[in-house]
Amino acid sequence: MAPPSAARALCSAARLGVPRRPRSATAAAAAASPRGAAPLPAADSGGARPVVPPPPPPPPPPRGAEREPPPAVDFGDPREAFRSKSSAELLRGLVVLGLCAVEPLVEHNRELLQVCQRVLGQALFERLMKMTFYGQFVAGEDQEAIKPLIRRNQAFGVGAVLDYSVEEDLSAEEAERKELDSCTSAAEKETGGAEQREKQYRAHRGFGDRRGGVISARTYFYADEAKCDQHMETFLRCIDASGGSSENGFSAIKLTALGRPQFLLQFSEVLVKWRRFFHQMAAEQGQAGRAALEMKLEAEKLQEALANLGIATKAESQHWFTGENLGMSGTVDLLDWNSLIDSRTKLSKLLLVPNMQTGQLEPLLSRFTEEEDLQMKRMLQRMDVLAKRATEKGVRLMVDAEQSYFQPAISRLTLEMQRRFNRDQAIIFNTYQCYLKEAYDNVTVDVELSRREGWHFGTKLVRGAYMEQERERAAQIGYEDPINPTYEKTNEMYHRCLDYILEEIKHNRKANVMVASHNEDTVKFTLRRMMELGIHPSEKKVYFGQLLGMCDQITFPLGQAGYPVYKYMPYGPVNEVLPYLSRRAQENRGFMQRANQERDLLWREVKRRLLTGMLFSPNH
Repeated sequence: MAPPSAARALCSAARLGVPRRPRSATAAAAAASPRGAAPLPAADSGGARPVVPPPPPPPPPPRGAEREPPPAVDFGDPREAFRSKSSAELLRGLVVLGLCAVEPLVEHNRELLQVCQRVLGQALFERLMKMTFYGQFVAGEDQEAIKPLIRRNQAFGVGAVLDYSVEEDLSAEEAERKELDSCTSAAEKETGGAEQREKQYRAHRGFGDRRGGVISARTYFYADEAKCDQHMETFLRCIDASGGSSENGFSAIKLTALGRPQFLLQFSEVLVKWRRFFHQMAAEQGQAGRAALEMKLEAEKLQEALANLGIATKAESQHWFTGENLGMSGTVDLLDWNSLIDSRTKLSKLLLVPNMQTGQLEPLLSRFTEEEDLQMKRMLQRMDVLAKRATEKGVRLMVDAEQSYFQPAISRLTLEMQRRFNRDQAIIFNTYQCYLKEAYDNVTVDVELSRREGWHFGTKLVRGAYMEQERERAAQIGYEDPINPTYEKTNEMYHRCLDYILEEIKHNRKANVMVASHNEDTVKFTLRRMMELGIHPSEKKVYFGQLLGMCDQITFPLGQAGYPVYKYMPYGPVNEVLPYLSRRAQENRGFMQRANQERDLLWREVKRRLLTGMLFSPNH
């Protein structure tokens, strides 16, 4: 049995814990099936009825019988792509997506929105927004208002990922002040010790406003613990709304909303330094350049290295290895190493890291204050509350990725939730950003851990939302750029990670992946590989996701062909989602400059309805 991790030790200290849920019928069926056989689909759990009921799914075939192949998907048929849309919605889409391609309008969209607000007044401004940008990209103002759209999309085979997209409208100066304060510990403020930390993992003036260069991700800034509790309550309402309005829904959360980002920075630095230490020892054993899981340190040489560095005597390290059942085969891989350091360091006491110069384990900080210790535990408690509610409501909880200097800690804490809540099915989904150079190593290591420990791996694959900001920060502060050098390299990384997970699904039906992409080639690649590997859409192991208001020509043909596909649905009051709408306009600028297919299909469908006399008909 795996030893408790640093994060799990904290959870225990905070009196967290979840009783094991009864093994589900689906999980039992999967366990009883031969390797490679699909588990029987779970029975529907009820929920809101769609406006137009979709045809019932076919019954599962007898074990060993051939399944009906899924129907072909045509992304170039405008009638199928926009069957769910009224003619007014088609015209709105043409106008909004067209405006998003006009550079000066997009560049100054915030200023233009503010002018419209002053000239028209709040009531008229909100009405205009609902007829245009808000109506295109936002599902509604609250949990009740979004239900009709969710049900209509369900009727066409499209689910929902709910995301309450209200943001605090801070000035750049306010955002920077909050970030610098919340990313620096009390001890560092007193002594200036932050300068001793690695550049990448400390806050920097000029990059305190994390919204800069970010076009698609919501940003939270720490105010106080009460504000974090408010964010948790908002996420809970979002989970409830997802559970109450759709079946098999998702809800999205961000960990920077749940606690002080100082801890994410510090924990990330600890994790990265320990992994770097492992890679250095692997290089000394002649294994430089290998993939993370292919590095296997000889246990005897590792013990000698630890002794030579003064980290542990050979007797002490032998005792560690025996106690953790490590090195029994004579080698230690990265997962063994992670398990070992988890049992030797405790996050809640001192964040211990190896110093290669002195050969000693040294604290990253001189001390935590009592309040900082409580703040860290409260972050973990909030995560626990959300995971429990998601489990109760049958909602999958998707933890969004964030900046690379937060991400190691975010991924690790999400993984700890997966170990606890994904025993019977995938409830917690981590997000992997494939523009990161280390994406493949991260995916393969976490998949291997899930395989060894027997829990269900759940992930969302994205290309990434912070590229411009990440590149500029690395260049100005002076550390290695964590991003792949070209868009083509990022595409290669995405397909490589995706293919690895699809292969895992073929051999072990406990893996699950959401292909969150607007790239038609990536979606086609996924469909082809699913066919080649014998992964049927009815197994609901591979999901697809696109943003509301974008790429309907991908989403709806997939849904009508029986593939699990979801719209990422932001919601919130008009005035409070303006920052989100501003970024949607910016994202569409780049998207529309790359591809005009969606607008062309919209025009073709409008013309078809006009020529057939169906432009104003409810049955189109």
